[in-house]
Amino acid sequence: MLDRIYPYVVRIAAVLFAFMFLLPIFWMLSLSLTPEGGSLFAGGFNVSMDNYMTVLNRAPIFGWMGNSLMVSTITTAMVLLLASMAAYSFSRIRFPGSKILFILFLSAMMIPAEATLIPLYLLMRDVGLLGTRTSLILPAIAGPMGIFILKQFFDGLPKDLEEAARIDGAGFFKIWYSIFLPLSRPALAALGIFTFIGSWNDYVWPLISISDKAYMTITLGLPMFQSSYNQEYALPMTANALAAIPVLIVFLIFQKQIIKGIAFTGGKEM
Repeated sequence: MLDRIYPYVVRIAAVLFAFMFLLPIFWMLSLSLTPEGGSLFAGGFNVSMDNYMTVLNRAPIFGWMGNSLMVSTITTAMVLLLASMAAYSFSRIRFPGSKILFILFLSAMMIPAEATLIPLYLLMRDVGLLGTRTSLILPAIAGPMGIFILKQFFDGLPKDLEEAARIDGAGFFKIWYSIFLPLSRPALAALGIFTFIGSWNDYVWPLISISDKAYMTITLGLPMFQSSYNQEYALPMTANALAAIPVLIVFLIFQKQIIKGIAFTGGKEM
């Protein structure tokens, strides 16, 4: 009896949890499509795009989104490139002190990000990069988490493939490029999505390092816009809805890769 009921209970619970997570998104969209002080269902189902036009006219939303998109895209590309190369080196290349160096990389994961804000600020100021988009990109590409994830994946790949490539005359770079990268696409996709979303949502470091409005990201522009409408809800929600569109699109497109990347990160399945 329980075996028959259990699948239905799981499905009902999944639907309820999905509804709980989708309810804030629905509320945000309904407010963005409703004039301030009105109701979406007053006198029928009324949809208005006036809030979107108002937000686009009053704030450079697309400029902020463009800055965030540029920073997040470059950061993601650099993280995937450097982390995959470093992970391949730690996984397949034996050199003196490799284990100690890898432990040092892992120990950096225990340092809170807030503890590095002042040193990063002083470093960027001394090299003349403070207040530029480069100052948003460089600190984010040195994260040890990506190296750890990819190394674990690389450790699980068959060594026979690498040995066969060496017999054919392939070097380290060609093996990394032609064998390890194609086989690690699920892990790379998951790392890329998490890096992109993390860079897109970053707030504290851009707040400290950026003062020019032309370089502001969406996470800095939205609070500034919302502070001008403390007594209103529709316009801030509309701005948030616009800011969430790129991240939702990226997630919907690559959701299968995210699931596969989480499942295959340990490298136990191929």
